[in-house]
Amino acid sequence: MAWWDADPDDDEPEFDETDVRVRPNRRGSRPRTKIRPEHTEATTGRVLGVDRGRYAVLVGENTADERHVTAARASELRRTSLVTGDLVDLVGDTTGEPGTLARIVRIQPRETLLRRSADDTDEVERVIVANADQMLIVVAAANPEPRIRLVDRYLVAAFDAGIRPLLCVTKTDLADPSEFLANFAGLDLHVFASRQDALPVDEISGWLIGHETVFVGHSGVGKSTLVNALVPEAGRATGVVNTVTGRGRHTSSSTVALRLVTDAGRGWVIDTPGVRSFGLGHVNPDNILGAFTDLAEIAEDCPRGCTHLPDAPDCAINEAVEAGRLGDTGRARIDSLQRLLATFSKAP
Repeated sequence: MAWWDADPDDDEPEFDETDVRVRPNRRGSRPRTKIRPEHTEATTGRVLGVDRGRYAVLVGENTADERHVTAARASELRRTSLVTGDLVDLVGDTTGEPGTLARIVRIQPRETLLRRSADDTDEVERVIVANADQMLIVVAAANPEPRIRLVDRYLVAAFDAGIRPLLCVTKTDLADPSEFLANFAGLDLHVFASRQDALPVDEISGWLIGHETVFVGHSGVGKSTLVNALVPEAGRATGVVNTVTGRGRHTSSSTVALRLVTDAGRGWVIDTPGVRSFGLGHVNPDNILGAFTDLAEIAEDCPRGCTHLPDAPDCAINEAVEAGRLGDTGRARIDSLQRLLATFSKAP
């Protein structure tokens, strides 16, 4: 009985369930839940690249059923950064057939993360690549001129991420890189020398087998040329240096993982776009010192909060230098350490 049918002389009108007005749920009749499926039957793959919200994923790596799958991220991962090198779990259509689309539902734990920030004051990190264990820093001996400070920043980022750095100097037929390389004499850093008419492909590939190596460098240094020589089917665009500004033009616009295949084995080459700056706002300076294991042991006797810079009071490292206990080699390593620490501690 509705209210308008009630007897006005009745002090207690009767009501039933038809008298209740229920507004429909505008978002649908299905209640929301935070319980997500476990996706126990998910397939694992490696993210090779990202393009406008679609991910190229290699499934069944090194098996007879290896295939390339296009995937989108699940809604529960919309706030999670997915980058080249990530190992992910997929559900849906993972056949890799044209027109199919799988769904990424989970990111497996990452071994390493190479990150950078917009500048040294920006603590918001930007993940470049996941799970790389080596970084090949590519610089040119000339055209464009090598930038010591940019290489220092790459080294700091590598040490912070726990990635082994390597250095390749290109265009050594245009200039002698000896003076430039003297700045890194104190580091355990393997250096490759490359000429425009003779790329050290065999030497470099020997260091890349069994590793996931991210290539970084300033625009115009010949990084894409080197990548194409190592992975002929890569087809990475190459450019020239502007004769007026001395700067290279950005040719690689995205980060992509390319498989290196040689008679001796396989590896992964991860090519990244050229950059002119590399912010370190996210870096923990303790990780820089940790990369110099011999000096880190000496630093255990430093006072709390010691910066280990040349003017740091009561610094055990500086005292060891003054006492002559480290020799010329140790002095070179300390110079390198302090330059890297100073690079981190000062804004550009």
